[in-house]
Amino acid sequence: MWNQRFAADHYIYGTEPNDFLRHHFQAIPKGHVLCLAEGEGRNAVFLAQQGYQVTAVDSSDVGLEKARNLAAERNVSITTIHADLADFDLGTARWDGIVSIFGHLPSQLRGKVYQQAVNALKPKGVLLLEGYAVAQLNNQTGGPKDEDMLLSITALQQELHGLHFSHLEELEREVLEGTLHTGKAAVIQVIAHRPAAN
Repeated sequence: MWNQRFAADHYIYGTEPNDFLRHHFQAIPKGHVLCLAEGEGRNAVFLAQQGYQVTAVDSSDVGLEKARNLAAERNVSITTIHADLADFDLGTARWDGIVSIFGHLPSQLRGKVYQQAVNALKPKGVLLLEGYAVAQLNNQTGGPKDEDMLLSITALQQELHGLHFSHLEELEREVLEGTLHTGKAAVIQVIAHRPAAN
């Protein structure tokens, strides 16, 4: 499905970064950042422009090719990994930051990936996440139509157990990202860090 969707001749979610990331990326320590389900690369390229060493992982090789093209257009370098998150090893204490922007997964897989993400962050590493909340089912502005793939604060607190939240909020905001995310949306935003080692 994603290869078909990304085969469009334009960037379906645009080439500009997600607004939440744009306003809060500085919460992420400088260093190595992993972008989950990064698609066409807009967020990874933005972070590379800010001086991060960025790795983008996605299950769509078509999306990742567009990500590499966007990076080349903007004179930055990103690493791309073609992998399904069901099989991808995030590593241990490897990343200064992990970014997930509208990277929706079935709840069982999401729980597994998010617990891996907790362990994959270095001490003081930061997870920055924005995704659609369950209330997004009331809108026709993007996101999965399956409640199991949508987020709740309660579930995130469990799935990201081990991180300290500095920002955890559910809100409605205008999301204007390409042709598929357009209009009023119910989202959850997270900034959380792995505590420093004792």
